[in-house]
Amino acid sequence: MERDGGGGDKVASKFKRICVFCGSSQGKKTSYQDAAIELGKELVSRNIDLVYGGGSIGLMGLISQAVHEGGRHVIGVIPKTLMPRELTGETVGEVKAVADMHQRKAEMAKHSDAFIALPGGYGTLEELLEVITWAQLGIHDKPVGLLNVDGYYNSLLTFIDKAVEEGFISPSARHIIVLAPTAKVLVRKLEEYVPCHERVASKLSWEMEQQLGYNEYDISR
Repeated sequence: MERDGGGGDKVASKFKRICVFCGSSQGKKTSYQDAAIELGKELVSRNIDLVYGGGSIGLMGLISQAVHEGGRHVIGVIPKTLMPRELTGETVGEVKAVADMHQRKAEMAKHSDAFIALPGGYGTLEELLEVITWAQLGIHDKPVGLLNVDGYYNSLLTFIDKAVEEGFISPSARHIIVLAPTAKVLVRKLEEYVPCHERVASKLSWEMEQQLGYNEYDISR
């Protein structure tokens, strides 16, 4: 345990920063909004900083504000075309402007020790599936968590299980996804995660490719 500035106890974590993927909408259920705030407070309680897609609207805004108000550092990574305030609102914390969506994902991964997906739409799914794929290939060993609020991701998990059944995803790769219904349980499971999937690509070759494509975006660990 370690002391926080207010005299309370905080749980030390092996993670310095966690990247959170989530919707730029709040969703129709208050449970989604509550989960974003709960996750933000859980990160604060463990002295973990936040990396996210920037902006102050939707679930993105709720978690970033919760972490920022809790005194932890927030890094928002936003493509320049999405920076106007009418699109993202007033971003809190540190803002990193990048050229496009590809560099956004690489930059977010570079600064993070783990990934968590809250409920979200196309963008959240795209980010989530890409870091899962990177883990499957052995590009990184960072844990990937799914905060399955009120069973939001049940249908996605059913599809993934079907893909395993049909031979398109290996059982070991299925275990890349760390699942929990609450923030506290999920972060604990991420702390305990041990990679067990087959490595396909070497980190060294990926780092060289990244340097050619993104100059200095090293996402591996």
